[in-house]
Amino acid sequence: MTDDLFTHLPSPLDYAAALLGWFARLGVAGDESTLAEDFAAAVAQLSACELSQLYLLDQATGRLDLAAQYFPERPPSGDGANPATDFKNEQLLQYVLGQSRVLNLIELDSSVYDTGFLPAATLPWQSLLCVPLPGQGKQMSGVLLCASQRAMELAGYGASLVQLGCFVVNQLAMLRRMRRSSGALKVVRSTPVASAYGLIGNSTAMDETCRLIGKVVHSPYTVLLRGETGTGKEVVARAIHAAGPRSNKAFVVQNCAAFPEGLLESELFGYRKGAFTGAERDYAGLFDTAHGGTLLLDEIGDMPLSLQAKLLRVLQEGEIRPLGANTAHKVDVRILAATHRDLTGMVAEGSFREDLYYRLAQFPIELPALRQRDGDVLQLARHFADKACAMLGRAPVGWSSAALDQLSSHSFPGNVRELKCMVERAVLLCDDDVILPTHLLLSSGLAAPAVDATFRQRMERVERVVLIDCLRKNRGNRTRTARELGLARRTLLYRLARLDIPFGDARGEC
Repeated sequence: MTDDLFTHLPSPLDYAAALLGWFARLGVAGDESTLAEDFAAAVAQLSACELSQLYLLDQATGRLDLAAQYFPERPPSGDGANPATDFKNEQLLQYVLGQSRVLNLIELDSSVYDTGFLPAATLPWQSLLCVPLPGQGKQMSGVLLCASQRAMELAGYGASLVQLGCFVVNQLAMLRRMRRSSGALKVVRSTPVASAYGLIGNSTAMDETCRLIGKVVHSPYTVLLRGETGTGKEVVARAIHAAGPRSNKAFVVQNCAAFPEGLLESELFGYRKGAFTGAERDYAGLFDTAHGGTLLLDEIGDMPLSLQAKLLRVLQEGEIRPLGANTAHKVDVRILAATHRDLTGMVAEGSFREDLYYRLAQFPIELPALRQRDGDVLQLARHFADKACAMLGRAPVGWSSAALDQLSSHSFPGNVRELKCMVERAVLLCDDDVILPTHLLLSSGLAAPAVDATFRQRMERVERVVLIDCLRKNRGNRTRTARELGLARRTLLYRLARLDIPFGDARGEC
């Protein structure tokens, strides 16, 4: 690393380019030590600080260790902060870790926080930025600290450094899992880490899904689950029911595409004896069956228009009238709806009622496609493999490195459902307790394009963070944002549209 790397970056555009470059470089680090040390160097360059430190928290013991440090004035093995020291009693670090708060200090000599744990330097430390790093399951995984011997404002670096730090923490976890495996085979027999509500995966996309579930789980709102086929809409619906106040009542599922119109109506609303030929007794519909609990209307986009009006009445009035009945009666049912179809487009075409759409979409949750859930594929694969082994009564299987690589690079157009079927088939085909690429029945030619797509998506997410931060800094003014980034205004507008950053979020446009 050359000294001229640590000069002030001349413009936000250069900063963004440097940030993207570090994401790319850190993403290919081959071992934990190199990754941590390069990350410390990256923080020092990006913040123009003389010191940067990465502390990692041991969830089991509560120990806070110095994992990496960049401090050119002193060799890493010299005096000062010792990587073997437990820093869990340091007030400043514990405040940031415990409160999940960013701490930005200028004029450290007058600060109430003790900074004696920082390495001794020729000049006194004057400025400090300390940020918490969230890890898996939204638990804090560590702390990032950078300090300068100059009085300077460091708060503006917080958002981008947190994004880079979270990326590194996830990479470290991945490398740690790889290190635990021996030889060419990765025999993983541990249960995958489950995020909140029992959902497998801790990617950013799943964290956002769990956050939205947490907002609505204890409310009576109608939830519309949208997403591609196979993304787990019914699984999420069950999680909402199980975590909510109705968990001790019935959870009923009805696929609206599975019945013709006449049968679907009687299935949902029930009927009275003599309502039609063959109605020899009273029949309680699914709304009555789910009384006090939850009813999931799957594939709601396939519900006939005539039934949509009746469903709207249930949502508005909380009452149903069975076929052949003269009076309606009240039901207490929480309705969840799911679809892979574009309901707004169907409203425009007249094939779906607009008033029903707005009533169903009281709280929409968009479920991410599996290709958007970085890192979750391997966790899900191990989970499905363990379940398949338990069902078959056989010992858990391991995974070869090549098989894991194929899973990571496959695009999974069928999403989680495709992955589940693929893994279950592989467990059946596997004879030697190790899943190999041949068991997955994937051709390497199909997997290659997905690697480029994943890398491009990661780079676009970094660019998105930089653009949003700059927009917020300029209070949504795109002209000033373009000027600060050194872009033509039309180029900025194109990038905002390309990255799906809503123009409506901008304020104060000139």
